[in-house]
Amino acid sequence: MMTDLEDTIVLIVDDEKNTRDGLRRSFEDEFDIYVAANRAEALEILRSESVEVMVTDLRLGGEDGMELIAEALKIPKPPVCIMMTAYGSVDIAVEAMKRGAYDYVSKPLNIDELELVIKRAIRSRSVESENASLKRQVEKKFSMENIIGSSPVMHPVFETVQQVAATKATVLIEGESGTGKELIAHSIHNLSGRPKSKLTIVHCAALSPQLLESELFGHERGAFTGATERRKGRFEEADGGTLFLDEIGEIDGNTQVKLLRALGERTIQRVGGNQVIKVDVRVIAATNKNLATLVEEGEFRDDLYFRLNVIRIEMPPLRSRKEDIVLLSEAFLREFAEENNKPYRELTADALQRLIGYDWPGNVRELRTAIEHGVVMSNGPKITLRHLPQFVKESAGAGGRLTVGLGERRAQGFGGEDSALAVDDALNLNDVEQRYIRKALDRTDGNRTEAARLLGISRRTLQRKLKEMGEVK
Repeated sequence: MMTDLEDTIVLIVDDEKNTRDGLRRSFEDEFDIYVAANRAEALEILRSESVEVMVTDLRLGGEDGMELIAEALKIPKPPVCIMMTAYGSVDIAVEAMKRGAYDYVSKPLNIDELELVIKRAIRSRSVESENASLKRQVEKKFSMENIIGSSPVMHPVFETVQQVAATKATVLIEGESGTGKELIAHSIHNLSGRPKSKLTIVHCAALSPQLLESELFGHERGAFTGATERRKGRFEEADGGTLFLDEIGEIDGNTQVKLLRALGERTIQRVGGNQVIKVDVRVIAATNKNLATLVEEGEFRDDLYFRLNVIRIEMPPLRSRKEDIVLLSEAFLREFAEENNKPYRELTADALQRLIGYDWPGNVRELRTAIEHGVVMSNGPKITLRHLPQFVKESAGAGGRLTVGLGERRAQGFGGEDSALAVDDALNLNDVEQRYIRKALDRTDGNRTEAARLLGISRRTLQRKLKEMGEVK
């Protein structure tokens, strides 16, 4: 996706004031232009703003533009660098490229030519950024950054996932349907020492006992009617990686025995076969039932329960973490706006109040569905109560002042202790937004471009919101 040019920061570095001012006037309608007269000014801007393109003269008084390029490329998010020189030669161009310059232009400048070079540089940076973004999405889709929650009941979940991820310990995740158990399994795998290996998923409740046994352990040809060829099971497929057994409470007694042996001995046998096959598999199991109760009722083997329950993570229902509804809703609003090619729209205060007032028996999965409905059905400037599903509109959640208690924010770039946003008071919707904006600006030392990136909005949108807050004239 092409960068919004008016939000693209271009830094012009030249010791001649007339050149700086002329280039600023030429390009300020298309780009967000910054200017610097020397190396020190340029580096100050580079360290405080997200500069996409830097255009620098070769000679900066007594300083060397080549050295500036070398220093610019060392910052965490370096700009694409373009060299301007009145001493145009093949040797200078080659040297500039060796130092990491994207391109160079000769003086006297042709404005149209320079504009084309800048736009080409922006496109190049955009492609690189998109490729890096796609890679991050693949690698981090289910990382801790995607587990959204700031409520106190989520803190033990975060801490346990981070503590056990790098180990080989078997993990049991319990919680109601829709609370995010599979997301936790993905996160543990992604943060483990096996992220490059396959995460294999088996939904135990979807298969009959015979099919489940074959699915897990594989079968030999002729093992049963329809077994026309040898087939590897999920344990073999997951060798070297992680096996996630969803709804483990649904498996039958015979499969429980074989699973117990697999966990204890790290070996399996295919159905109808005698060969003992060693497997190196980290097992994560999940259930919406209480396995301890099933053990007491004789429906689940106690020895298997003990094997599974090495590390237990309990996922809290959404009704016990309502302070997270704001964060979750915001994430889903952006996700479905992008997915459906619709503009991002905020929830009105009464719509958000109704979401907070609803008990969500389907938990986060049900909230996600409700937000998707709102995004798809909305066509005005905001998503109102009438755009939400009927079951939300009919719930007893209306009336009163919108209040949201926010603790640490672990989402959208605000994860970790160093970026904790501690807000213990009851806030209205505008207060919540303004606190996050101020926190983002504090964290980025007033850098509005970086603050906008953290908040997931454009620099222009942040500028408008600051004006509404009275922070800028």
